[in-house]
Amino acid sequence: MGRVLQPILAGVVLAVVGFASSFAVVLAGLRAVGADQAQATSGLLALCLAMGILGIVLGLRYRMPMSVAWSTPGAALLASIGSDGADHWADHRTDYRAALGAFAVTGLLFVLAGLSDRFSRLLHAIPAPLAGAMLAGVLLPLCLAPVQAVVQFPGPAIPIVVAWAVLFRFARRWAVPGALVVAVTVILLTQPRAEHGGGLWPAVTVEVPAFSVGAVVGIAIPLFIVTMASQNVAGMSMLATYGYHPRLRPILTSTGLATIAVAPFGGHAVNLAAITTALAAGPDAHPDRERRWIASVTGGVVYIVLGLSIGLTVSLIAGSPPLLIETVAGLALLATLGSAVQAAVANEGERDAAVVTFVVTASGIAPFGIGAAFWGLAAGLAFRALLGRRRNPATGAEASSATPSASGSAPEPVSDSAPVHEPVSGLTGKPDISR
Repeated sequence: MGRVLQPILAGVVLAVVGFASSFAVVLAGLRAVGADQAQATSGLLALCLAMGILGIVLGLRYRMPMSVAWSTPGAALLASIGSDGADHWADHRTDYRAALGAFAVTGLLFVLAGLSDRFSRLLHAIPAPLAGAMLAGVLLPLCLAPVQAVVQFPGPAIPIVVAWAVLFRFARRWAVPGALVVAVTVILLTQPRAEHGGGLWPAVTVEVPAFSVGAVVGIAIPLFIVTMASQNVAGMSMLATYGYHPRLRPILTSTGLATIAVAPFGGHAVNLAAITTALAAGPDAHPDRERRWIASVTGGVVYIVLGLSIGLTVSLIAGSPPLLIETVAGLALLATLGSAVQAAVANEGERDAAVVTFVVTASGIAPFGIGAAFWGLAAGLAFRALLGRRRNPATGAEASSATPSASGSAPEPVSDSAPVHEPVSGLTGKPDISR
């Protein structure tokens, strides 16, 4: 029974963490480009439904833990655009419609990228140690959340951490679900109910998108770049870290079509998830790699439920510090962080470039609105190319740092019975097109 419940509970954690940790950013981003409260809530609902449906369809079709999410970096980009020209966006209803048109163009760009074989080859050429280092850099800030929460909110945070630690010792598979139950209980008992005017069932608003050169250049292209670099690339890397090599084309084309579909309702961008993919693909979701897709499918179902009850959901979560929900995510990802660090530094010849990737990614920088995951990977690849041919310390023979061919085989995986760590087969392996 526990083996069946484990991936289901992991999916519940995945969806709750994915929603609670960033829904406020999405609402702020939509409001910044001219949406009123009802339109922004409608956009949130549309995104939840698209994420849920795609997560279910992709998981069932490919039997891989492919979690789908909204673009949090993209929403932050929208918020920055709105803050730069708040009066302009707030005073003109047509400008909100132009933003919706830009969202639709972003979806079209996703589809075109999915049809490009060159882009797929570039992703599969990323070395495994650098992929592991990027994953570790992405996860580190979130894994620090439990420590920060204990200091900033000791009353509610300490019971969450204690519950996780005790269950981790005596019933490890229940540690994260137990921490989530304690977190929700603490929020219900200690946090005031936030005011939310939308009611339990949000009204769905539909606008006909308008298209303008300014919105395409100022919103669509930056939103496409930010989402591809910060979400899709990182998501593919995390899947490869656990030995999953899905074809890129169906992921990008389906998320692109979903983005086009939700644009009239206020949704900005749907993409392959990064952090929640790690929650579904790691060993805590299920010891058997072939069963972890259940977690992402369950997460899709929960996203739909959260979307349909958006009023109650937002009212509950908005009254609590985001750090409390992030505490549960950080605890859930500690083992994944350990595996990623191990993969990053295991190959001594690649270690220096991997450390550069990790440091830049963990820094959290976002020049031009593009997240640190992209810059970390770019810095690591550049440093790796600069080092050129390196002498293997163990054998004394020279080893090239050139990227392995995308047609090469991935490293041989070890047994899934390992208690914590799993192999990292990087993006250099053959894409699995059989599932």
